[in-house]
Amino acid sequence: MATASTPSHLSWSALLFPLALVLFEFATYISNDMILPGMPAVVREFGANPTLIPSAMTVCLLGGASLQWLLGPLSDRIGRRPVMLGGAIFFTLSCLGILWSQSFSVFLFFRFLQGMGLCFIGAVGYAAIQESFSEAMAVRVMAMMANVALIAPLIGPVAGAAVLQIADWRWIFIVVAITSALSLIGLWLRMPETSPKLASPLRIGTLWQDYKMVYQNRRFVFGGLALGLNCVPLLGWIALAPVILMQNAGLSTLDYGLWQIPVFAGLIAGNIILAKFVTHIPIQRLIQLGTWPMMLGLFAALYLLYDAQNWLWLVFAMGLASVGMGMINAALYRLTLFASDQSKGTVAAALGMFNMVVFAAGIELLKWSYAHWGNASFTLICFACGLIAVYARREFLRDTPAHSTD
Repeated sequence: MATASTPSHLSWSALLFPLALVLFEFATYISNDMILPGMPAVVREFGANPTLIPSAMTVCLLGGASLQWLLGPLSDRIGRRPVMLGGAIFFTLSCLGILWSQSFSVFLFFRFLQGMGLCFIGAVGYAAIQESFSEAMAVRVMAMMANVALIAPLIGPVAGAAVLQIADWRWIFIVVAITSALSLIGLWLRMPETSPKLASPLRIGTLWQDYKMVYQNRRFVFGGLALGLNCVPLLGWIALAPVILMQNAGLSTLDYGLWQIPVFAGLIAGNIILAKFVTHIPIQRLIQLGTWPMMLGLFAALYLLYDAQNWLWLVFAMGLASVGMGMINAALYRLTLFASDQSKGTVAAALGMFNMVVFAAGIELLKWSYAHWGNASFTLICFACGLIAVYARREFLRDTPAHSTD
């Protein structure tokens, strides 16, 4: 039920905070997407093996799982606003620090630090969004934020290639640092304080009990597993697309960026569908409807078991699957976050850590299998992830009470 503190309609004033947050999210994402076309230059400069290119994304995701256990409960106690502002400052400084990398290991270290920026989004920023809006409006805002954030993988590779035409790869992170600094200004001016500011002290024993209660919640675990596996095929595509399209298919950097458009356009379309119909169709029904295009796309990708080099078919199959992913993600996130009665900072952190581990494990499995068996194994594992996600969603929704639209 909407209250005075949880708007049930979207005014320009109400959107200023989500816009500032999504600019920070955009900065964290584009730090990965802009450097993708520059990764061959990075490994050449540091004398690293090109097979380590996907590891830069894996390290970033592990960074995104490293601090959430602390940040969520911390923001429950001292406030979401100071923790989020501190995160924006930290990410900006980590983008500047990578400029002095002298080896690939140091480069990966700073990518890990940059990945920590994701911790603040998932454990603090998203919790504040959910607390600032009613259910249907929160889903709409999250879907709209996702569309803005998805501009990063669409323009990131092309923008990164453009920077590389005139400057060193380090300038990519200068651009990202400037973007992050702008988001910091917006958050400073417009972010509200939504934390309950719990009086209980922040102790390891207390945190352990809180997280134990969250992870013992069967519905939460199924929701988190479904949400994580729902994203693995797309994240695997992002991580391996430079190898699939540039190294193996021989596309130029510009063509690589252009052929990303069908995939992310599908994800944007799915988010638009979700945002348009979430106030008219129950969230559970939208999640079920989104399953169809996702699984049809992943099933279509299995054609590469017979024609392994048909990257064009793979692009469009992933685009179709992405429509379903877009319809599912924001809605499933909302329901999973409220599957536990613990404070939302703690639940958001638990969900973020769970997802990041699933993401990292999924990407590493896809990277390993692709190195041994190529495109065919990539599509097979993506399809398997989709099947397990469908099962987990079914178990999650079975115990989920019906949600009416606001």
